[in-house]
Amino acid sequence: MVLRVGPASVLEALLAAPSLSGLSERDLRERAAAGEIVDLDGRPVELGAAVPRPVSVYLYRDVPQEFPVPFAMPILHVDDDLVVVDKPHFLATMPRGAHVRETALVRLRRDLGSDEVAPAHRLDRLTAGVLLFTRRREVRAAYQELFAERRVHKEYRALAPADDSLSGGARVVNRIVKTAGDLRARTAPGEPNAISDIALLRRRDDGLAEYRLLPHTGRTHQLRMHMAALGVPILGDPLYPEVDPVLATAGDRGDFSTPLHLVAQRLSFIDPLSGSRRTFESARSFDG
Repeated sequence: MVLRVGPASVLEALLAAPSLSGLSERDLRERAAAGEIVDLDGRPVELGAAVPRPVSVYLYRDVPQEFPVPFAMPILHVDDDLVVVDKPHFLATMPRGAHVRETALVRLRRDLGSDEVAPAHRLDRLTAGVLLFTRRREVRAAYQELFAERRVHKEYRALAPADDSLSGGARVVNRIVKTAGDLRARTAPGEPNAISDIALLRRRDDGLAEYRLLPHTGRTHQLRMHMAALGVPILGDPLYPEVDPVLATAGDRGDFSTPLHLVAQRLSFIDPLSGSRRTFESARSFDG
């Protein structure tokens, strides 16, 4: 799970997490003493430590029932430092909440036989496409900083109702906030923190169109919200513009028939180690 900035300590952040509501302070202290609360490298986490920035921790607990995600995760690139995959829909990036085994991180660590594999960034569980992992802890920070400092060009594709007025493109700028325990992110007054450029690329005969989405920021559900705000919600979206309770729980019930038609199509950046331009593209399309 990811601890958010706010509570003063790791313990307080864990106690505030909705997914751990069944665990008391005593439970958490016992698990920490047993070495069952660890960081990304498997090192025990100190419950009294501060949380100055979002940080990932792993809490070993009873594994929930999970339905196997029945889609392959092709490897697009692998070298000594990186492994890049084409993540399928419904597969979480890393363990969180009810998703433990069925995650891209667990698949890769198992397939590569290494616990040092770690994500350089994240994709929503329902979003497919290019996802980059590091293979050595020595290089992890350099690649994670690329994403944290917005030095990566990201390009997405989405399938949604056709709106010819978007052929010339549109920019959406607003403020998005996400509250723990709320399925949806929401817009709020204040300084804008979410910017997306969206343009219709190709109209189809069925009344749908393929769109290019260029996020300039990385707020939770940003692209999904911005598409809905333009009146062209992404096909298969269970949350925007309105919650569809059946669709929102489909994957958890083993129903993978209606994916969110959103793909991280392309990542491009200057490699922080070699200085060369690196580009990775998904092979996924909306034609099949």
